[in-house]
Amino acid sequence: MPKKSAPPANFETTLADLEQIVARLESGELPLEDALNEFEQGVQLARQGQQKLQQAEQRVQLLLDSDEDAPLAPFTPQAE
Repeated sequence: MPKKSAPPANFETTLADLEQIVARLESGELPLEDALNEFEQGVQLARQGQQKLQQAEQRVQLLLDSDEDAPLAPFTPQAE
């Protein structure tokens, strides 16, 4: 029976769900079929998360492109 498509979750929910799947898979206690199903769902969540990140990056780029006074500089994290 095909699964019903759930409405797209926000990035944080997607990431939390993916972390739970990884934890279950790493436990090594799932039967093979369940592990495969979890893995499949994890791949789908990872793709959704990547898509959300790409969309956010595009939005930021559009905002920066529309403000010509906003200088672009490489990001360098400050040492803690």
